[in-house]
Amino acid sequence: MPSSASSDPDPRPLARRISGALLRLRRGSPFFAALSLFARFVSTDDVPTACTDGRDVFYNPAFLVALSPAELTAVLLHEVLHAALLHPSRVGARERHRWNWAADIVVNGIVAAQPGMTLPASAVRDPKVEHLSVEEIYTLLPALSEDLCPHCLRPVPGGDGKRDLAAVEGYWRQALRSAEAVARASDAGDLPAGFERLLREVVEPQIDWRTALWRFLVRTPTDFGDFDRRFIHQRLYLEALSGESLRVFVAVDTSGSITGELLQSFAAEVTGVLRAYPHLRAEIYYADAELYGPYPLEADRALPPPKGGGGTRFEPFFERVAEEGDAEALCLYLTDGFGSFPASVPSCPVLWVVPPGGAADEAFPFGTVVRLVEDGRE
Repeated sequence: MPSSASSDPDPRPLARRISGALLRLRRGSPFFAALSLFARFVSTDDVPTACTDGRDVFYNPAFLVALSPAELTAVLLHEVLHAALLHPSRVGARERHRWNWAADIVVNGIVAAQPGMTLPASAVRDPKVEHLSVEEIYTLLPALSEDLCPHCLRPVPGGDGKRDLAAVEGYWRQALRSAEAVARASDAGDLPAGFERLLREVVEPQIDWRTALWRFLVRTPTDFGDFDRRFIHQRLYLEALSGESLRVFVAVDTSGSITGELLQSFAAEVTGVLRAYPHLRAEIYYADAELYGPYPLEADRALPPPKGGGGTRFEPFFERVAEEGDAEALCLYLTDGFGSFPASVPSCPVLWVVPPGGAADEAFPFGTVVRLVEDGRE
C-alpha cells in the first residue's frame, strides 16, 4: 500500500467512510462482507498506511482520507484477507519481506477481481502467479530488501507463543466457515471466483498425506467412487477389502526439480500409509525422460537410491501401467508438473502430488492434484 503524509482528520466522517466501504462489500459479496465483520479496525499514527497483525486491522487516518471510495473498499478488504488467510502467522521462519510481497500478490489478485474496487496505483500485482498459494509464490521470488517491500504484515502480538497463534488461527478459520455459510445461503450462492482453493489452504490442513491419500487407498475394487458407506458406522473400513489387494503404482520425478528433502518427506508419508493399510501392493518407479524400476515398496524396506536427472516425460510411466492392465489400481505421481503428458487418459485414477512452485492445476490434463506446501514452521 502507498505511503501518505501524517495528519489528524476528524475521526467521525472517517468512521462513516469505513462503514460505507463495508456496506459496499455487502452489496458486492456476501462472503467478503461477512468476513469483514470479524475484523476490528484500529486508527493509529504508528503505521504509514494500513496493516494487520493477524488479529486487528490498523490504519493511518490520513492515509484513508486520501483514498477514493473504491480504493478505500479495496484497501480494507486487502487487510482483512491478509488476516483471514493467516498470512502473519503462516510466515513461520521465512524471510518476512519476501513473504509480505508474496502475500500481497495473492490478496491483490483477489481484490482486483471484485467489481467496484480499485487498488491504489502502487499495489503489487503479478497476474502470472497470483493464482498460486503464498508459499508457492514465495519460492519463486528473489530476496528483497526492506525498502522495496510493502509493510502490511506485522508479527502476531504477545500472548503465549504457539497457543496465541493457535487462538488467532482458530478465530479466522471459524470466521471463514461462517462467511462461507453466509455466501452459500445468499442469492449469489457461491464463493468469490478462485477462492475455493484459498479456503481449503486455511480451513483444511495444507497437506495431510494420510488424509489426501485416504479416499483413494480405502476404495474397494467394487466401490471406487467412494468409501463403502454400508460399514462406516461399524468402523469396518478394511473388512470390505477382505480377500482383495489394492495395487498402487508410485512414480517419483527425478528430473532435478525434486529435492532430496522433498523425496525423503514423501517417502516417509507413503511408508506410513503402507503401515496403516497392509493390504496394499505397491511399487515405485523413478522417472525423468526414462523410467527406472519397478522397485518393491514396503513399509519396512528403505527406498532404493533415486535414478535420473534428465528431462521430464510422463508417458513412460503411464505406458508401463497400461501394460499391467490393472484399471482398479491407483497411480501416485510426485512431480512439479513441467513435462510432456500422454495423449490418452489412463484407465486408472491418478493422484498428482505437486511441490511449491509446480505447475498450475489446469496444466494437468487428468487426475487429481494435491499440493505439498512447506509451512515454514519449526
